[in-house]
Amino acid sequence: MKRHFLFALVLTLLYVCVGSAQQYPMMDMVANKIIQKYQNSTCEQLWEKKSQKAPPSQQEQNVIQMLKGDPQMRQAFINKIAAPIANKMFDCGMIP
Repeated sequence: MKRHFLFALVLTLLYVCVGSAQQYPMMDMVANKIIQKYQNSTCEQLWEKKSQKAPPSQQEQNVIQMLKGDPQMRQAFINKIAAPIANKMFDCGMIP
């Protein structure tokens, strides 16, 4: 009996973990693209891009609208990108 309960519990946890990871596949793709951009950029490139401050593209505007319309997706997005971007900015002296 305990063995069946444990097996059911493991399956349930696995389903919840995998399900939450795949809840927003498009958001994951966009977040991964942004993270890669920061990780593959030099500090000089990031400083230059920061000084240019170009308006967002149509695709970026669509993503922003999507994130504004879904608070849970926005939270998942920020949770995913915050640490890698903040670490890169810290390494580049862009934040104290």
